[in-house]
Amino acid sequence: MNRSSGSWRGVAALLFPIDWPEPFGLVMIEAMACGTPVIAFKSGSVPEVIDDGITGFVISGEAEAIQAIGKLSELDRRQVRRHFEKRFTAKRMAEEYLRHYEALIQPNARKVQAGSTLPSALGSVPDRAPVP
Repeated sequence: MNRSSGSWRGVAALLFPIDWPEPFGLVMIEAMACGTPVIAFKSGSVPEVIDDGITGFVISGEAEAIQAIGKLSELDRRQVRRHFEKRFTAKRMAEEYLRHYEALIQPNARKVQAGSTLPSALGSVPDRAPVP
């Protein structure tokens, strides 16, 4: 599949039949970035990545996978994309890293709230960690 040409957009769903403890599953994120819902076995990171009934369906077996295919029309592809933007963009991840780093560097400092803008978060991080 050529991701650079937007080939995910014409796909009804990504079937992710991995039945082992997949630590993250980047392909699920790639699909959701294009608004493509994911049907995936409840294993590994799947329950943490997929919002069941919103970005796809978390299933327990083949029979549920078949049922999920029949329910794809219930999902809004724009909502799949919005959930991706809310949880998995580089900006969101950078903001979360900053929030955690700030808490480590300055445990008593004002906490950076999840969802705050990157420039304001950067302004509250010191140039270097205090020397013990």
